[in-house]
Amino acid sequence: MANDVKKVVLAYSGGLDTSVILKWLQTTYGCEVVTFTADLGQGEELEPARRKAELLGIKPENIFIEDVREEFVSEYVFPMFRANALYEGLYLLGTSIARPLISKKQIEIARQVGADAVAHGATGKGNDQVRFELSYYALEPEIKVIAPWREWELTSRTRLLEFAETHQIPIAKDKRGEAPFSVDANLLHSSSEGKVLEDPNEEAPEYVYQRTISPEAAPDKATYITVTFEKGDAVAIDGVRLSPASLLTKLNELGKENGIGRLDLVENRFVGMKSRGVYETPGGTILLQAHRGIESITLDRGAAHLKDEIMPRYAELIYYGFWFSPEREMLQALIDKSQEFVTGSVRIKLYKGNVEVVGRESPYSLYNQDLVTFEEGAVAYDHRDAAGFIKLNALRLRTLASRHRKMG
Repeated sequence: MANDVKKVVLAYSGGLDTSVILKWLQTTYGCEVVTFTADLGQGEELEPARRKAELLGIKPENIFIEDVREEFVSEYVFPMFRANALYEGLYLLGTSIARPLISKKQIEIARQVGADAVAHGATGKGNDQVRFELSYYALEPEIKVIAPWREWELTSRTRLLEFAETHQIPIAKDKRGEAPFSVDANLLHSSSEGKVLEDPNEEAPEYVYQRTISPEAAPDKATYITVTFEKGDAVAIDGVRLSPASLLTKLNELGKENGIGRLDLVENRFVGMKSRGVYETPGGTILLQAHRGIESITLDRGAAHLKDEIMPRYAELIYYGFWFSPEREMLQALIDKSQEFVTGSVRIKLYKGNVEVVGRESPYSLYNQDLVTFEEGAVAYDHRDAAGFIKLNALRLRTLASRHRKMG
C-alpha cells in the first residue's frame, strides 16, 4: 500500500460498507479521513451518518453533509431529460447521473481541506467505479484515487462483518445476515440488484419495489395532471410553480400512487458483463412522456429526428461516466439549442402503470390545424403539388427498377 496519502475525502453513506472502508483507510493508509455525505433525495435521515463518523474518530470539521437535491435536479437531471435520454432504449440513468455530482463535491472538498486523495465504495465489477474515477480525473487530473474493493482482501460479507466487529463498528441487525438485494436511491430513482434478482428468469418479488405500488393495486380511476415547460424544463404542475427538486418530488408521489415507473432490465455494463436490475423511476417516467409531448408540437421535424439520432450516444456517455467529457458538453449544447421554443403545457393521464399524453399546447406550436384538416382550411394547400413531390422522391427508385428490368 502507498503510504504517501495524508488526507483522503471518502464518499460516505454511513452504511456498513463505507464505515468499514473508513476504518480500513485509517488502519491501512494511516491517513486522516474526511467524509462527504450527499443528500440526493434518497429518503434516508443523514444525521446518523454524522454520528457514526464521529464514533469512528472523524473530527467534526472533517464531516461534510450537504443537501444537493436542487443542484442534482436542475444541473444534472433536467439537462439529461432535455435529451430524452434512455440507455439501451429503456433505462432512465438514475444511478449514472448522480455520480458526477458526488464526484464534483468530493473534489471541491478535497481542495478546501487540502486532501491529496479521494475514495469511493464502488466494487470492482460495476459501472460506478468507472463513473466516479473518470469524473475525479476530469476535474483534478493529479488526484490520488483509492478504491478499497480493488485493494483489500475483505471479499465477502462474512469478512466485512468480522472486520467491523474487530474494530467495533456498529452493525445494524438487518445487516448481519445476507441482504436479499442491494439498493441505491436518489430523488430520480431507486435501483435494486443482486441476490434474489440474480436469476433473470425469476420474476422480482413484490417486496423489492420500494417507490411504487403495483399497477394492479393502483386506483381504478385515472389521474389527470398538467405539466408546464419553459425552454425544455418542467416548471409547474397544475399551474403551481415548483422548484426543480420539489417538482420531481411531486411527480414521484403521483407516479407512486398510480403504479408508474417500474423497469426490470438486463443491461450491458461498461465493464463488459450483463447485469439484471430492477429500477423504479416514477416521476422521471412521467417527465419523459410529458417532455416528448411538448416537443411534438414545438420541434421542427429535422431537429426532432436529429435529437433522436444522437440520444443513444448521449445516454451512453452518461452511463459510461463521461459527464465531464467534451463530447457530452458538445452534445448538450446542441440539445439545449433545440429547447429554445420547447415551452407550453402538456396534459397527462396516469392510470395503472401507464402514462399517456392526452393534450398539449404552446405559444410556439408548429401544429397548424388549417394544414391538416380534412375540411376546407384557410391555408392554401394544393393537393396537386404532392404529385411532383412524390415523383421527385421516386426518381431514384424508378431508375433502379428500370435497371433491374433490363437485367432480368
